[in-house]
Amino acid sequence: MLFERQRLLLALLDTMGEPLKSTDFQKLLFLYTREWEQEPSYDFVPYQFGGFSFTSYADKRKLITTGLLVDDANQWELTAEGRKAVAGERALRERLGRFRQRHGGQRGDALIREVYLRHPYYATRSKIAPRVLKTAEERAMVEAARPVKKEPGVVTIGYEGKTLERYLNQLLQDSVTLLCDVRRNPLSRKYGFSKSTLKNACENVGIRYEHLPQLGIDSEDRRNLDTQADYDALFEDYERKSLPKQTEALATIRQWVAEGERVALTCYEALPCQCHRHCVAEALEGTGKNRLQVRHL
Repeated sequence: MLFERQRLLLALLDTMGEPLKSTDFQKLLFLYTREWEQEPSYDFVPYQFGGFSFTSYADKRKLITTGLLVDDANQWELTAEGRKAVAGERALRERLGRFRQRHGGQRGDALIREVYLRHPYYATRSKIAPRVLKTAEERAMVEAARPVKKEPGVVTIGYEGKTLERYLNQLLQDSVTLLCDVRRNPLSRKYGFSKSTLKNACENVGIRYEHLPQLGIDSEDRRNLDTQADYDALFEDYERKSLPKQTEALATIRQWVAEGERVALTCYEALPCQCHRHCVAEALEGTGKNRLQVRHL
């Protein structure tokens, strides 16, 4: 069973003509999802060659495994079975046909340049922008789209309901430099948020990843949380019994901030009031003239 977004990958390849070089395919997928879909099938982050979707590459690996894409690291190509899988996608193919009329002949630097000019934020980490953008005015558009650097400090963020790319963009747009994972067990069934994948994604967009499991709460203690009162009771117990023992971990975070880092404390829940990260944040805030200001993203 294919997800709708995976069907889009196959149909886009079939419509645009394949094989396609990896960079060309990413740019075409970016333009289609940003400009032709009301709810984008894929989110993107600013990367070495512009907008990049980690999730699309995870899907590529799955489609290779199921025999629908050719196993090739440098390009995207359908197998015979892949072509059969999207043969009946009439409505999608009609939309993609109109998209092809606009972008069918664009490849290489011309395609990249158009993407950068239309969506300059996604070129802010590009290592080829100086070559692709021809004028000072064009390069200035990218500089103007770069997130404003913020002061060292502490923020918190949850990944519930977010794609990996949307989550990373929140961090980048807040100029976070270090992600501090405060989960006891950094595993997730949601793509992108298990430790190794999250660490790799962060480091690829210039964010340092650190894990402080001692600040987490055992999964056994997190069962049967049905109401806010249940969460409040859990956190009261955590603040009384566990958190006071973690002076070293809290000192480590304060030291990161003192060294100039903008640190994001992360866990799963979207709402800080349902996540122990707000307890860690309150412990870090402290009092007096050296009080840290903490913001919840």
